[in-house]
Amino acid sequence: MNARGRRPVAGGTPAGRAGGRLADEVYDTLLGQLMSLRIEPGSRVTIDVLARELGVSQTPIRDALNRMEAEGLVVRVPHAGYRIPPQITRHRFEDMLEVRLLLEPAAARKSAERASSEQVAGLRRMLEEMAELEGGNEPMAYGAFGLRDAAFHDLVALSAENQVIRETLARLHSHVHLFRLHHDTQVTHLAMAEHEQVVAAIAARDPDAAAYAMRRHILRSGERFRRLFDEVTDADAMAVEA
Repeated sequence: MNARGRRPVAGGTPAGRAGGRLADEVYDTLLGQLMSLRIEPGSRVTIDVLARELGVSQTPIRDALNRMEAEGLVVRVPHAGYRIPPQITRHRFEDMLEVRLLLEPAAARKSAERASSEQVAGLRRMLEEMAELEGGNEPMAYGAFGLRDAAFHDLVALSAENQVIRETLARLHSHVHLFRLHHDTQVTHLAMAEHEQVVAAIAARDPDAAAYAMRRHILRSGERFRRLFDEVTDADAMAVEA
């Protein structure tokens, strides 16, 4: 399942499927491949190759790539298709972390005050789906977990009833960029426990606890991914010394 609760395109175009829906499914499929590093940073992708690979026409591929370009997830190369941008820089990572710390605890606080019982149930269902994917060794399972992770945070923002916060977080695409950094199953295991604490506080209608749990989750997530940048820096230093 992808972030919207649909199965990714597996080949072939079902009869009667609406073009817009198919474009959404292609988008989700490409996003999953991006996050799982099946499509590597810096690599080139073309519409005709993707159409053959996914077994669909070029139109939904083009629509999905246009959307990804507008979101900064791919870069159009004149007369050569699209290119996957490099991994985010350490500076960009720290900027995203700062914005998330400003917005997401506030969203969790409001969610504890405003979330409907259906939305709380939806958060719990997301945790169940993520638990099924937790610790998956396959890159696509890791990417699928990342998509569910993004959907979880989006639902918290949605239930806070602040569309500006939700739109701002969506534009960051923080989960896409973070999960592209490295395939690390420890990330999924630790994130699950932290998500459970956020949901428990929201369900208990405890705004302070929800804000605290979300802030702690983001800080700890930042520490986990920050180590990846440190590892790269150490490896580069060793290479120079050698």
